[in-house]
Amino acid sequence: MTLRSFKEESSKLIKQFCDYLRVERGLSDNTIKAYNRDLKGFVKFLDNSGLSSVAKADRITISEFLSYLYNKGLASSTIDRKTDSIKSFYKFLLNEKYITENPASLIDSRKSWNKLPNVLSVEEVQMLIDQPDTSTSLGLRDRVILEIIYAAGLRVSELINLRLNDVNTEVGYIRCLGKGGKERVVPIGVKARQSVEQYLDSGRLDLKPKDDELLLNYKGEKLTRDGIRRIIQKIAKASGIEKKVTPHTLRHCFATHMLEHGADLRSLQEMLGHADISTTQIYTHVNSKRLKSVHEKFHPRG
Repeated sequence: MTLRSFKEESSKLIKQFCDYLRVERGLSDNTIKAYNRDLKGFVKFLDNSGLSSVAKADRITISEFLSYLYNKGLASSTIDRKTDSIKSFYKFLLNEKYITENPASLIDSRKSWNKLPNVLSVEEVQMLIDQPDTSTSLGLRDRVILEIIYAAGLRVSELINLRLNDVNTEVGYIRCLGKGGKERVVPIGVKARQSVEQYLDSGRLDLKPKDDELLLNYKGEKLTRDGIRRIIQKIAKASGIEKKVTPHTLRHCFATHMLEHGADLRSLQEMLGHADISTTQIYTHVNSKRLKSVHEKFHPRG
């Protein structure tokens, strides 16, 4: 197979796979883009290895690719995701009869839950929330960003797509679209409701909104994922918090602090929008590790 036909075949199969993810499995655009990026990187490796077709890759070739990623120093969670992308892709090729054997069936994801998510203390979260200057419109907005993620555990993609009618401050809930376009309703507490009300009364209109998105940039336009990330990192730095803080950090804090205060796993799964409770169970490991460290630190025979 020529270089051109190899690339054409690969692009065609990846497109068909992504169409399947969108139509049959109902995955979100962001998730599909991640699969697409992962597979394009894998195909580039196959191309450089001299393979004539993605259908000819075997278990050894896939293992070599994963070793290559490991040697590049990628995070275990990133390698896990790329492994899952490859396994899903070859399962699709098998089901569509492009291949007769699945070379990825015996490849195990590392699933390195030993690298637990970074979590702030309740006091550190409060430091973040207290940091924005609420005498300004952007400060009111920034506090709402922090309050909503921490109060409802939203993903950043869910946060930026909130519209005015998705937030009910009277009843105290937020409606959002999660992965796969699945809608869920999550309650928010009094503090978050008050912050949203103050922003809507005194801040948002000053930003001259061009549409009905809840969160706006200084031009009155919808905030982006990267915009949210930069805002939170700037606030964390100003707060003197040395830990790495991202929008997802606050989602982790929401889940961990809820468990610490007695929330059950099923309710937490529903609020986080996890399709599988095994994803939610990582937070039981976070909580257990924290308790173990407290025990070791304070018990006289720890």
